[in-house]
Amino acid sequence: MAEQQRGFPGKIGRTIADSQPWWPERPSPPKGAPNILMVLFDDVGFSDFGCYGSTIRTPTIDALAARGLRYSGFHTTAMCSTTRAALLTGRNHHSVGVGSLANFDSGYPGYTGKISRHAGTIAEMLRPHGYRNYMLGKWHVTPLTETGSAGPFDGWPLGRGFDRFYGFMDAETDQFSPELVRDNSHIDPPGSYADGYHLTSDLVDEGIRFLSNHIAEQPDVPWMTLLSFGACHAPHQAPFDLIRSYDAMFADGWEVERDRRLSRQKELGLVPPDTAMPPINDNVRPWSEFGPDEQRLFTRLQSAYAAMLDHADQHLARLIGFLDQAGVRDDTIIIVMSDNGASQEGGPFGFVNAMGPFNGRKESVPEKIARIDDIGGPDTHTNFPFGWAMAANTPLKRYKQNTHGGGIRDPLVISWPKGLGTEPGLRHQFAHVSDLVPTLLDIVGIPAPETVNGVPQMPIEGESFAASLTDAEAPSRTGAQYFEMFGHRGIVHDGWKAVAYHPRGKPFDDDVWELYHLDKDFSESTDLAERHPERLQAMIALWWEEAAGHNVLPLDDRFAERFAENAERHQGARTRFDFHMGMGHIPTEVAPDIRERNYDITAHVAIDGGTMPEGILIAHGDATSGYALYMDATGRLVHVANIGGELTQVTSEQPIPAGTASLGLQARQVPASADGQRAGIVYTLQIDGQAAGSVRTHLTFGPFVSWSGLDIGRDRGSPVGTYEAPYGFTGTLTRVGVDLHPRGALDGEMIGNAEMARQ
Repeated sequence: MAEQQRGFPGKIGRTIADSQPWWPERPSPPKGAPNILMVLFDDVGFSDFGCYGSTIRTPTIDALAARGLRYSGFHTTAMCSTTRAALLTGRNHHSVGVGSLANFDSGYPGYTGKISRHAGTIAEMLRPHGYRNYMLGKWHVTPLTETGSAGPFDGWPLGRGFDRFYGFMDAETDQFSPELVRDNSHIDPPGSYADGYHLTSDLVDEGIRFLSNHIAEQPDVPWMTLLSFGACHAPHQAPFDLIRSYDAMFADGWEVERDRRLSRQKELGLVPPDTAMPPINDNVRPWSEFGPDEQRLFTRLQSAYAAMLDHADQHLARLIGFLDQAGVRDDTIIIVMSDNGASQEGGPFGFVNAMGPFNGRKESVPEKIARIDDIGGPDTHTNFPFGWAMAANTPLKRYKQNTHGGGIRDPLVISWPKGLGTEPGLRHQFAHVSDLVPTLLDIVGIPAPETVNGVPQMPIEGESFAASLTDAEAPSRTGAQYFEMFGHRGIVHDGWKAVAYHPRGKPFDDDVWELYHLDKDFSESTDLAERHPERLQAMIALWWEEAAGHNVLPLDDRFAERFAENAERHQGARTRFDFHMGMGHIPTEVAPDIRERNYDITAHVAIDGGTMPEGILIAHGDATSGYALYMDATGRLVHVANIGGELTQVTSEQPIPAGTASLGLQARQVPASADGQRAGIVYTLQIDGQAAGSVRTHLTFGPFVSWSGLDIGRDRGSPVGTYEAPYGFTGTLTRVGVDLHPRGALDGEMIGNAEMARQ
């Protein structure tokens, strides 16, 4: 009895008559605690929303701004993982361990790729106060080597305070065939391109489902929802008719579009009337230097980007409409923002299918032009030229990854009719993404917790800007805010900004620091470093002080080497993988690493004398890149390697005989030959260990196989080859083994370039 009563506040007697029940008190939210909807766009530039100067159609966001606030001085961290870490925790991204991408762990406290347990998320802070927390879309703050079906799950959304999750774990995903996760499980998409599926609409459908269930079951319980679109990260994918509707809008080129946007921004009052347009960014060629076909190509690539944003805005309208219909719109804070500036990763000419160039297969401009009508479709991985990214960031310099304004200054729209009224307003205070958590805590009326799940918490580093929600003259934050990404550095303090662009591989001490008076120079156009050397030196010294205090050091610009090191460290000496029929989808980062090495695949099957089976044995990738081993309808064994849409295929010379127990492939690297053949790889099919056909190709998986994962007995996504997915195996497949041979060092430079292009 004593053991039974230990810790129980009630009383347990021999019978109910001499016992007293007790129920724990349920978490109770503060009176008037609002619902919270945070909408996070990806790689959308400062000027891309209509209400920030663009001609792209974003009426839903514009309507929220028309009934709320727009901030012109909102800043992020220059990359996706890092902004998410600061947004979720209210601390600087280095402080919580996500100083760079979640894709790698550098072995230093600021660069683990995973949010520290000492930095609770906003979901973990709200949960003890009665909130339900829902997450939709892109996560990307868990090391990708931990995103397989075996976890660990402590860094997944449900491990960090969210009650439900529906989305994807990586930096990007195919919008027509996404790498989907529900809660802690990888799942198939509920549709395909053929039947009109698109991830954006699916995320909104699921968001409405989460919230409609919540309102039906717990109408008095507040909720927080983070909707993190894939839009407008590459691949830029949207309905074709919507893409083509934008061609005329952008036919005049990026310089003209820049000028239009700045003029509109001045009319809107977003920027001061005397804001100067900076010169075009380094390596961006004037529009007039390109021929008509190139201009038509570049316009279509921009149209795909614009259509993806338009498409997301259309579906966001459905979610906002549901909140109105459910009667909760007025008491819901809606925050709409982007995670960083527009991306430079499309390079000077953009891509129709970036997966070829990632592996050293050049995509010529004529080849791109020949595929112009495929842009934005299911077999493309498109990204626009960085001239359009420059226009997206108008009137700011540089791009995502950089600490100039184009990388870190972003749109922020806040709407909350009950708390703010419906009069539109502009706010010009400086604010940082880490300031959102303390602002929300202020609004809800709860303090930052000292512990989360028993773990002592580091201080909140952001500063609340709640006062500015109702007071346009409220002061900006008082503390300095540093910036750092791949060695690019910056610091803002008292209306001034010092910033250094870092050429990768050069000594940090050689970096040239610039100085801008942001209060008078919105676009960072007039460098005052020579006029105010003492102020500049004081700002640089302050940067080093802030860096030392927030886990920024050691400075590290080795993104290529970091990717290679991470790949080698994760799989280490492992050379054997066994996959069994019936298993689930495997993300790329935990699949066998076949890059730049010899390897063998062996599928264990039972081929009897009856109907000959067909279908996939193993497939990794999708229509843009990958490989597959399968039996075709003629009973032959087939292997296809897809590099950027170019297929290298080998088919067995004879049908597979009855009684066969194993089907496989040998992949062997070969050097350049005396007759002029380039170095490459020979693929040899194996039937019961005997060669059954081979092909030699110079196309190899050097830095990257695919961002779509691996399947056994089917091809879950868009097809790697010419078959029709999922093409499930109709026979008896028990196991597929992959044996990796030793290899030399990975080409870190190629891997880094490929990986960075998909972040």
